[in-house]
Amino acid sequence: MDRTKEQELAWLRTITGELSTRTITRLDDTLPWYGNMPPSRRSAVGLVAQTGIASFIQWYEDPSSTPWIASDVFSAAPRELLRSISLQETLQLIRVVVSVVEERVAPRSEALREAVLHYSRDVAFAAADVYARAAEARGLWDARLEALVVDSILTGESDDELPSRIAALGWHGEGEAAVLVGTAERFVDVDQLRRTARHAGADVLIGLQGTRLVLVLGRVEAQPKDPSAPIEPPLSFLEIAQRLADGFSGGPLVLGPAVENLVAASRSARAALAGVAVARSWRNAPRPVAADDLLPERALAGDGLARRTLIERIYEPLAAHSGELLETLWCYLDNGRSLEATARELFVHPNTVRYRLKKVSEVIGWNATGAREALILQSALIAGSIAQNQGRRGKQR
Repeated sequence: MDRTKEQELAWLRTITGELSTRTITRLDDTLPWYGNMPPSRRSAVGLVAQTGIASFIQWYEDPSSTPWIASDVFSAAPRELLRSISLQETLQLIRVVVSVVEERVAPRSEALREAVLHYSRDVAFAAADVYARAAEARGLWDARLEALVVDSILTGESDDELPSRIAALGWHGEGEAAVLVGTAERFVDVDQLRRTARHAGADVLIGLQGTRLVLVLGRVEAQPKDPSAPIEPPLSFLEIAQRLADGFSGGPLVLGPAVENLVAASRSARAALAGVAVARSWRNAPRPVAADDLLPERALAGDGLARRTLIERIYEPLAAHSGELLETLWCYLDNGRSLEATARELFVHPNTVRYRLKKVSEVIGWNATGAREALILQSALIAGSIAQNQGRRGKQR
């Protein structure tokens, strides 16, 4: 090392304290976010700045140590730094430190000015590397947590920690949730699925289990760019599922019923999984298909949830509303959906049958005049009658 460089190093060491003081003052004067931080985090950021100055002197003495010295700047307080400020704010911090050092050091010699420029470049790359590693670690942690949440929803083994795990994932869905189940290739474009869901006004949790792809959906409240513009109604879950269908490979694609919130999504998941198992039994099933449209197939396959749904949503409401509606529906379905034959059996006018069938549709939401819905309604009548007869026998015993 030549004598001039030794003199410059000695001089740099004497002004280290002065540079640190100037840097802290400049941070206060030029960076509002620094002044608004609590004392402990201000101290952590200041420590990083001081370490950067000390590391520059060490680097200037031995430039071959560049990778190590630049990384050491951020090892002074990495967790505090990452929690306190963003990458953009870190680059602003570096700019302030470099400016202070350059103003004080560069006039002394051309070699020192070039050294400041080279070192600032290395520190900027080191900052980017620190944040990239943190983002990668966070991404891996989020992926594991997301898989755990989806698995808990599928198995129904949720615990008191599920809400906090959902919150940790940054779930933005509000209100109702639904589960979409299908098959996919081994490598799924997860980012594309998230973009499609976002454009459809939904948030999504994604789980890939072998060839089974599970999407947990929730609607996101729209924020119009123009406050005076009318707010468009949100898409239904079935419409959202239709937009996401291209992300799945061939085979059944079943959407579970909407439930009140994400914590209750296991009910939707059970229905969707049961629907996937029997979807091929409906020859012309749409894709995606609602799990509730597969209630007859699910009930025949032994799905207790499907049987309860048929009874609770169709048989019991009709029985509670009017015996006439239940009797008319039975006759109409037994007579091959013939209005005239039903009217003759009940000794009423065909218009009366029409009125009662319309009332049935208003009460339960299914229209008995459609072939597919007639099958669902007839399955509900059978399941309800069996349950009612079993209840009577139980009371007699």
